[in-house]
Amino acid sequence: MVGIVIVSHSSQAADGIKDIALQMADVLDLKLSACGGNKEGGIGTDPDKILEAVEGVYSSEGVVIIADLGSAVMSVEMLVEGMSAEKARNIRVADAPILEGAVMAAIEASAGADLESVLAAAEAVRDMRKIERD
Repeated sequence: MVGIVIVSHSSQAADGIKDIALQMADVLDLKLSACGGNKEGGIGTDPDKILEAVEGVYSSEGVVIIADLGSAVMSVEMLVEGMSAEKARNIRVADAPILEGAVMAAIEASAGADLESVLAAAEAVRDMRKIERD
């Protein structure tokens, strides 16, 4: 099963998004990890926490990472660049809103989809409208 990592500047936000995604996917063995906050527990990101989260769900089937804001995305990209080529080939960083993307990725992964399909599901909500206006 493809793993999913949620990276936020806030550990509470990451954990909350994880809870929502797990509930929507409704699969107990979904490989989904969340990390957020800096080393001191404040707002920010910590490359060590991100690496631990990726390692916790990594398999040869791959991992989709969904991050919230610019520096979180940069931290993720730097982490992936520092990995072995073999491992980096199995990791995708989604260009998606973190909550909606995580929910869609979790649902797709829970159905047994492959890495590219889970990534596509996460990114499919990028332009989703929530309110239709005249």
